[in-house]
Amino acid sequence: MALDNAYIQQQLTAQFGEDFFSFSESYGMLTAEFAKESNLKVLQFLYDEPSLAFRFLTDLCAVHNPDLEGKELCVVYHLHNLTENVRLRLKIYTSIQAPQVFTATRLFSSANWMERETYDFYGVNFTGHPNLKRVLNVDEMDYFPLRKEYPLEDQTRIDKDDEMFGRG
Repeated sequence: MALDNAYIQQQLTAQFGEDFFSFSESYGMLTAEFAKESNLKVLQFLYDEPSLAFRFLTDLCAVHNPDLEGKELCVVYHLHNLTENVRLRLKIYTSIQAPQVFTATRLFSSANWMERETYDFYGVNFTGHPNLKRVLNVDEMDYFPLRKEYPLEDQTRIDKDDEMFGRG
């Protein structure tokens, strides 16, 4: 049996319940959203279940959505089943006031660097991470540069002509 999105959704729903997940599909890739408290259970199930075998963490990143109150930070996992060449996207949301998410470093060693980078730029604290510290920014930084907390441009500049930027 070929591994497809319908089967993956069926397996996740059977294991964790219908109301637990929200599914969508974009460009042929299944996306599942679920509670952050269950991220290790879900990742472990997808890794261990022989019919799924998502054993490669392709990417782990975050997105800052300042307009979603209580769900400002979204942590995104991209998993890959190498034998069937199927990819899966998982999303968990957390508030910016309590950005704690369980680390996946014991399951995927590649998560180590990706979680450090996500912490460095978005401030997501990966609970249980063996060495959670900044990777690319200086340790003295007291903010997280990829959060959308600052305007993109200095509004006080007078040397820019809005006509040249298509805003006039």
